[in-house]
Amino acid sequence: MLLPSVPRRVAMLSVHTSPLDTPGDGDAGGMNVYVVEVAERLAAAGTEVEVFTRATSSELPPCVEIAPGVTVRHVLAGPYEGLAKEDLPGQLCAFTVGVLRAEARQDPGHYDLVHSHYWLSGQVGWVVKERWGVPLVHSMHTLARVKNVALAEGDRPEPAARVIGEQQVVDAADLLVANTDVEAGHLIGLYGADAEHTRVVHPGVDLDTFRPEHGARRRLGLPDDAVVLLFAGRIQPLKAPDLLLRAAAELVRDHPALRERLVVAVVGGPSGAAGGRLETLAGLAGELGVADVVRFQPPVGKDALADWYRAATVTVVPSYNESFGLVALESQACGTPVVAARVGGLPTAVADGVSGLLVDGHEPGAYAAALGRVVSEGFRQRLAAGALRQAARFSWDVTVAGLTDAYRDATSRHAEERARLSA
Repeated sequence: MLLPSVPRRVAMLSVHTSPLDTPGDGDAGGMNVYVVEVAERLAAAGTEVEVFTRATSSELPPCVEIAPGVTVRHVLAGPYEGLAKEDLPGQLCAFTVGVLRAEARQDPGHYDLVHSHYWLSGQVGWVVKERWGVPLVHSMHTLARVKNVALAEGDRPEPAARVIGEQQVVDAADLLVANTDVEAGHLIGLYGADAEHTRVVHPGVDLDTFRPEHGARRRLGLPDDAVVLLFAGRIQPLKAPDLLLRAAAELVRDHPALRERLVVAVVGGPSGAAGGRLETLAGLAGELGVADVVRFQPPVGKDALADWYRAATVTVVPSYNESFGLVALESQACGTPVVAARVGGLPTAVADGVSGLLVDGHEPGAYAAALGRVVSEGFRQRLAAGALRQAARFSWDVTVAGLTDAYRDATSRHAEERARLSA
């Protein structure tokens, strides 16, 4: 029996965030990185990728080629600006029509497969799969039922509509791609996903961009002897940047001499429906007495982000939930150890005691203790060496090889189902 061939062309759906957006601001994050890296490598291997995303500006052209064989299509669905992610379910019908219209202009069989990202895209993928007669592969990236179990203070639970929508996508997809074994377990245990059609494919890291390099502190205007605690990501309760500030306050209380060299760098922008979180975070720094050591930096491109990782003594990832944690992997690839929450996919990304430290719970004192250990020079050097080894285990080429196998599996399952229904 011949194996299904690699798809000639994949329609990738990313409704709520564009691969053109800079991660770390608004709704842009690790998923944006994932879509871009995977799409470019699929195209380099011979599979064209067209990414459909919602148009958020009248100045955006209908199509943008971001790499040979990778096109981003901007779909009109709702107002360009001022539409929160929570309001997007009301625009899924318009988005779906836009995707169907784009396919209708092509010859029949233009797309061989649909790969949707996040549950909103999965809802669209469910429709176009049926319309085009092609398999649907879906990546959740985050799960409502998991997020609602571990909410940060001040965060709102995900609505029942999302839980129902995720369940519908799980039932409709030909194959589900999970970032880790933990996520696969959640899909199977919480959503009843078919274990035989749930594939674990780890995300990767761009080892050409994220690598050790001298001169980062000079380029960023940081003293050579600084102790730099880095947070990189969206400013929202889920990511817990406030926990880093609280831990830093305890750290300088326990080690007063450290204040003279301490820099707490927060690289990222506000995210979510509630505004003013940067101001709230700055106010908290003042209340804790560490405003003088905190430095806020807006989101940056990946080359500048790599410099922040290189300049850091340690990168802190205190999230309440992470499906994987690309920040942790990127930091380690630059030779910088990580202190992270023992949640979600972070125990996969970080080798506890080898490339960084994992912390149970979200108590500032526990993070301060872990940071105090890591900034100890001898221990940090050992962790830095382990960080490089850990990151080297992951690459986007390996990710794409796993996805290609997943696409073959989905194609086989889809063909078998069509044959069963037509018998």
